[in-house]
Amino acid sequence: MALPMLGAMTPAFAKGADGKPPRRMVCIQTNQGIMPQFFFPEKAGKDYETTPYLNFLTDHRKEMTLFSGVSLPGVDGGHAADKCFLTGTPHPGRGGFRNGISLDQFAAESIGNETRFASLSLAVGENRTMSFTRSGAPIPPERSPRKLYAQLFLQGKPQQIEAKVAEIRKGRSLLDFVSDQSKRLSKDLAKADQDRVDQYYTSVRELERRMKAAEDWEYRPKPKVDTPAPNDIQDRMAFVNQSNLMFDMMKLALETDSTRILSFFIDTVVIHNLTHHGGRKQQIAELRQHEEGQFRAFNQFLSNLKEPDENGQNLLDSTMVLYGTCMGSANSHSNYNLPVLLAGGGFQHGQHLVFDKKHNYPLSNLHVSMLQRLGIETDTFSTGKGTMRGLEMTNS
Repeated sequence: MALPMLGAMTPAFAKGADGKPPRRMVCIQTNQGIMPQFFFPEKAGKDYETTPYLNFLTDHRKEMTLFSGVSLPGVDGGHAADKCFLTGTPHPGRGGFRNGISLDQFAAESIGNETRFASLSLAVGENRTMSFTRSGAPIPPERSPRKLYAQLFLQGKPQQIEAKVAEIRKGRSLLDFVSDQSKRLSKDLAKADQDRVDQYYTSVRELERRMKAAEDWEYRPKPKVDTPAPNDIQDRMAFVNQSNLMFDMMKLALETDSTRILSFFIDTVVIHNLTHHGGRKQQIAELRQHEEGQFRAFNQFLSNLKEPDENGQNLLDSTMVLYGTCMGSANSHSNYNLPVLLAGGGFQHGQHLVFDKKHNYPLSNLHVSMLQRLGIETDTFSTGKGTMRGLEMTNS
């Protein structure tokens, strides 16, 4: 029998083993680029002069780091690069391309079982994702804030819960069968192939462990919130308002510790023609209005993460928020000099890190730093072979 919903079940902050709020990660990509002339400061360091887009983030200047001269090594193909923002897998535009695991899913494999949802993949616009499994399979995103609200906070009826558990158990039975077959096959293989099968077997067992955790979560009461369910916005041009709704749901998901890993793909293909402005002033002005709206929405999300407070901590203190785009210039389909920033999460921020704009520094090194900040022991991720130079963690 499940316990009734208790106040202690819905704390504003979960506690780690050391009594501190657990580390969290949010990754946000807008896929139609960000006009660099309105984003990048000219000066490096802490006393950089603000820019038109950064003016919207003034309240968070001390809590974010800007990056210039960064890109993902080998990731090209213009718009095709959006699927590699979190994977760093090179040459997405080539025939036979196979993606790798995304940053959020790599993290979910290690810490995802600590929450009801190992991770949440979200999107507005088209049905696009930047979350990929270890085998490179895309993870379909949730595009409806109303459906996401139901997943997070609406408790199913007993028969619905049992049906869901039965579905999970069926999947686990299938994994048991696959696991047994791989063991039998391994005996007749060469050593190198045996190693590959062992790796596959390990992945199967890890997936089974996560499915068992999912089964257990089905019997636990969901958290209760005062916020009513949102109404979805259908107008494709209203992607800023759609983003605001999803940002509100993301904050609630973090605040109730329903998940600690979120990816959010903002697909603004409806303004694709504007991004090919060719230097025309009217198109640039119209595109700028749309992009300014996106920065206003992002600023509000950061501000909302700072509202909950417990013993001097807030969600932004414990949550890394990566925000960026797959193209340095959508007008030319360039995948270099990507406009990217990182906010919150326990780093020494308040700076503009500048790298070589001709020979870019690997953005994938930032991925390594983020994984380490989550407490995951790794020195590499994708093309990242070390942590981000110049970005230091705080002691808290």
